[in-house]
Amino acid sequence: MIGNFMETIRAAFVIARRDFTAIIFSKSFFFFLMGPMFPLGIIIVAGSLGSQVSRDLDQPVIGVALSAEQSDQLLVAKTELSKKLGDRAFPELLMLPNISPDATDMKSQLDQDGKSLNAIMSGSLEAPLLTGSARDVNRWKGKIALLAETALSDTITVPVKTDLLAQTGSSNKRNQLLTAQAGQAVLILLTMILAGMVLSNLVEEKTNKIIEILAAAIPMDAIFLGKLFAMLGMALVGIAVWSSLGVIGITAIGGNWGALPSPAVGWPLFCIFMLLYFSMAYLLLGSLFLGIGAMATTVREVQTLSMPVTMGQLLVFFLAYSSITKLGDPIEWFAVAFPFSSPFAMIARAAQMDNIWQHGVALIWQALFTMLIIRFSVMLFRRNVMKSGPSARKNGLWKRLRGA
Repeated sequence: MIGNFMETIRAAFVIARRDFTAIIFSKSFFFFLMGPMFPLGIIIVAGSLGSQVSRDLDQPVIGVALSAEQSDQLLVAKTELSKKLGDRAFPELLMLPNISPDATDMKSQLDQDGKSLNAIMSGSLEAPLLTGSARDVNRWKGKIALLAETALSDTITVPVKTDLLAQTGSSNKRNQLLTAQAGQAVLILLTMILAGMVLSNLVEEKTNKIIEILAAAIPMDAIFLGKLFAMLGMALVGIAVWSSLGVIGITAIGGNWGALPSPAVGWPLFCIFMLLYFSMAYLLLGSLFLGIGAMATTVREVQTLSMPVTMGQLLVFFLAYSSITKLGDPIEWFAVAFPFSSPFAMIARAAQMDNIWQHGVALIWQALFTMLIIRFSVMLFRRNVMKSGPSARKNGLWKRLRGA
């Protein structure tokens, strides 16, 4: 028993090393690594352009038709207040020296050739007049009044004593909930992107009859196990490269890592659990895809059979996602116990609960269920591809009877 198990492990290692080496050192693997970078780059560029356009459209401009002395006072007040409240707390002020503060035709000055104005401030700092649409006037009249008051009087700085807490209990729970949601989203995204490669690899080797040659020399359990772990290794290499580039990029733009909400188990353990639960989610879905590949003979059949699995994966993700806020409830326990949703539910627990032993139990349960699916996939492969088993014997008997 132990000897057969060790032989299967050694054979699986040979298959895994063969497939992993063939994938990693292929030219297509480089493009696989670079694949997510192109849409990500487009999203970043489009987002930056969109935010720039939004800032340009949303940056209001208030024309100032005051005397030169009062205009300077207003600018000094805006500079001082912007240091305390932020640059975007106040509209941009455009001096209009050619317009008299007492002019009666301010409405005609709103649309000048140089720059479109949202409103015009005229009169004096003691009695300012804001001319513009109802929306813009109601939006900015309070800020204009604050600027005028600050410009007219000396600002008195009142020292404020503070008593700060690092984090309150309710805010800590909200932050952990955000971490749980982010962890689940990352897991489902990576799993759905990468697990489908197991299916395409198996179908390709079935088409080329390579799998039948391997099956003649190596137990099918070892072949399936080796292929599964080879694709998992490839996925982990891809994740390592993408994560490294992401960390470098965020660090280069000055990202604040300290602002990330800390999970209950701490970031080091949480990252380890992310890696382990991704591996288990990948193995569970990959082993299911191996079973689909065993039944499919063409690419069209693969697409037809894999669609329900993909939709089912989304359903189990929604199950785990909906149970984040229901720790200890029956639906949350069901999400934890159901093998396909268990990795997502458990990563949410890692973000919100600090006990460690439950993760060992969950990982063992997921591994056992993965082995069960692999055994079932091997049985399907033998029946559908190798033409062995009762169904094949019945077909052979039927042919002999018809020949007789």
